[in-house]
Amino acid sequence: MLRAGGNAVDAAIAAALMSCVCEPVLSSPGGGGFAMVKTGRSDPELFDFFAQTPRHPNPEATGFDEVVADFGPATQRFHIGPASAAMPGFVPGLVTLHAAGATMKLSDLAAPAIAAARNGFAMTAFQAHLAEIVSPILLATERARALFAPGGKLPVENAIWKNEDIASFFEKLSADPYAFNREEFVPTLLNHQADGHLRQEDFDSYEVVRRAPLTFRLSDATIFTNPAPAAGGILVAHTLANLGGDTPLHHAEALQQTDRSRRESGGDLERLLAALGPMMTRGTTHVSVMDSEGGAVAMTLTNGEGNGRIAGDFGFMLNNMLGEEDVNPHGAEGWPAGVRLASMMAPTIAMRDDGELLVLGSGGSNRIRSAIAQVLAHAVLNNKPIDQSVLAPRLHVEENHLEIEAGFSTEEEELLQERFPSNRVWPDRSMFFGGCHAVSRAANGKLAAAGDPRRAGAGLVL
Repeated sequence: MLRAGGNAVDAAIAAALMSCVCEPVLSSPGGGGFAMVKTGRSDPELFDFFAQTPRHPNPEATGFDEVVADFGPATQRFHIGPASAAMPGFVPGLVTLHAAGATMKLSDLAAPAIAAARNGFAMTAFQAHLAEIVSPILLATERARALFAPGGKLPVENAIWKNEDIASFFEKLSADPYAFNREEFVPTLLNHQADGHLRQEDFDSYEVVRRAPLTFRLSDATIFTNPAPAAGGILVAHTLANLGGDTPLHHAEALQQTDRSRRESGGDLERLLAALGPMMTRGTTHVSVMDSEGGAVAMTLTNGEGNGRIAGDFGFMLNNMLGEEDVNPHGAEGWPAGVRLASMMAPTIAMRDDGELLVLGSGGSNRIRSAIAQVLAHAVLNNKPIDQSVLAPRLHVEENHLEIEAGFSTEEEELLQERFPSNRVWPDRSMFFGGCHAVSRAANGKLAAAGDPRRAGAGLVL
């Protein structure tokens, strides 16, 4: 899209649609996300199209079933089923972004995704591995198995996978999104949510919210990240505020302090904001884009892991955001009605005083905050190029337990283990530690792009 003359918003929308085809476990029209958007010389603005809790819980809702995703050294529990779906914001989000800053027709932006879905694409090793990790979800129902495991087995690396249904969905959506939503999309979703919580009023009342970013200083850079009610940006800021230096041990201690503060606050974001004092001035897919006119987009998308139910004949699952403990600690009952869920996603833009621009974000559930904070620390505080900042080994702390990714020196690893007796050393790089994809433009105009190999990321400079 950039080669075709489009801008960063055009490219981000096209990438979001393609991700629903080629990364269906992580992205879906049944999910939502956030986009940090900078156009020209203006300050960035946050577009919030994340999932929202239903306005009225259905006392007869059924299906809130536990499944386990197996990462190897660690596992993570999720819930799926009709009662796990929150209001999806993906479609209104992309339509709003298109109206706000795109220069190309939506049908042109959707064309590559439609072609890939209809003609098929070769399954990558990463996608095949990811499908295995969440196989209990992809194989949860007969219709899900028909879509994700044609022939009875999940696709393996290099297998050609097609999705004719989502191709048709994108054709109808891009031709006339408003009519399609009203006449076919929403009625179909509601028909398949009879046993869930979503109702017509949830779709009628949903709004994409444009927010002023959470903004703070880090060395000689101004950081723009996701504000409340999302939690991710606040936790990134909290970690960096407590960073006493740029060594692995400093990083681990700052991550520990953030985790402790998050738990002590009981999820009260205002308490976390207050703790930052004068510093403040106010599974997942990530795409970072920068164009030649100074425009930039950091977009993070998620469908949770999917709720195991295929939506009509549209070729995708609705989200299971009510079944993710990180964003809905209340479980099946007791969640607040009609509010945005407090996501860990934190698309971020850093603007240095000399004019350098860094655009980044990450997937990785509750490890998102750790990944972004560490990459920012490497890039801004230690002046590492973005590829080195992304490749550097990572840490994550939960309840005083330290996860140590492979790649640290023996001395660094021993210091970390001495400081954190409860620890686990991973044998290799892992998607468990997130997937931080970044682009940058130096003060002299030189461009760079870094895709995180932990999630088979790709970077391209045109």
